[in-house]
Amino acid sequence: MSEKNLVAGSGGNRYIPYEERSGGESVVYFTRDLSEEGLRRIFARVSRKLSGKIGIKLHTGEPHGPNIIPRPWVKALIQKDLPDASIVETNTYYEGGRYTTEQHRETLKTNGWTFCPVDIMDAEGTVALPVTGGKWFTEMHMGKGLLDYDSLFVLTHFKGHAKGGFGGSDKNIGIGCADGRIGKAMIHTTPGSSDMWDISNEEFMERMTESAKAVTDHFGQHICYVNVLRNMSVSCDCEGVAAAPVVTPNIGILASGDILAIDQASVDLIYALKEEDRHDLVERMESRHGLRQLTYMKELGMGNDRYRLLDIDHEDREISPADAAKDAVPFTE
Repeated sequence: MSEKNLVAGSGGNRYIPYEERSGGESVVYFTRDLSEEGLRRIFARVSRKLSGKIGIKLHTGEPHGPNIIPRPWVKALIQKDLPDASIVETNTYYEGGRYTTEQHRETLKTNGWTFCPVDIMDAEGTVALPVTGGKWFTEMHMGKGLLDYDSLFVLTHFKGHAKGGFGGSDKNIGIGCADGRIGKAMIHTTPGSSDMWDISNEEFMERMTESAKAVTDHFGQHICYVNVLRNMSVSCDCEGVAAAPVVTPNIGILASGDILAIDQASVDLIYALKEEDRHDLVERMESRHGLRQLTYMKELGMGNDRYRLLDIDHEDREISPADAAKDAVPFTE
């Protein structure tokens, strides 16, 4: 960790409209089809980036977690499109159903993740990956098992998050690949603090994003991203059955080879909803200064915050976030 007197950036509570952004554009694919077939179709648009031994990083959830990506969707995707892949996870920093490897294995059984190998990457220790160009870190401790994979498919349930404001692809790998004892502590806790959650707001976003950068740099061109905008509680899946009730409408699924573009597009689709539909999730993002994730990814050169949104339901017609979100209906169970 750097010894410099560091100051976090600002502006994490301000949404930057598209017209105020600059730089290049990436491609983000969109479908309204929230089903196993929709997931398979949109995954096919980005799957060419994957080769060799493939890990699938997704949040498998606390026991009986209600909002995680449906297991049947993932099962169909793996069995039909990724038959040799493994789900990859790490243990949690907090005590609960995934705190130890043994507890984690039991929770995987409870939640039905039994149809393919699940690699708890920090079960056999950690590895320090370099953080290039970081402010807070020069390296980040990851689950050692990450090194066993040639490619990473980041399959993310997009939702709110108590610390991060929102949990997209950045959070999925920034927190989710860091090991449960060293890496996650580096992100969440000031050394010597009695409060394990004392790091918040922009500093937390920057630390988490530097961790994600270590992962994206490690895999280079062999990483791709899918965000599922469904059952978007303001609570993370780590809160399990205690998660706040879902009130944000389901929207669809996004895919990209650019981590910043997909998280930015996910946020843009939320802001494109009607005010009464987006209110709770936007309040969660802004009150936690979570939008700093996006501006810091851009500062670190992790991708573009401008993109072409292609509607795969209509022959890849280019659409706006407002077009994508206009048919969203109030959430129902």
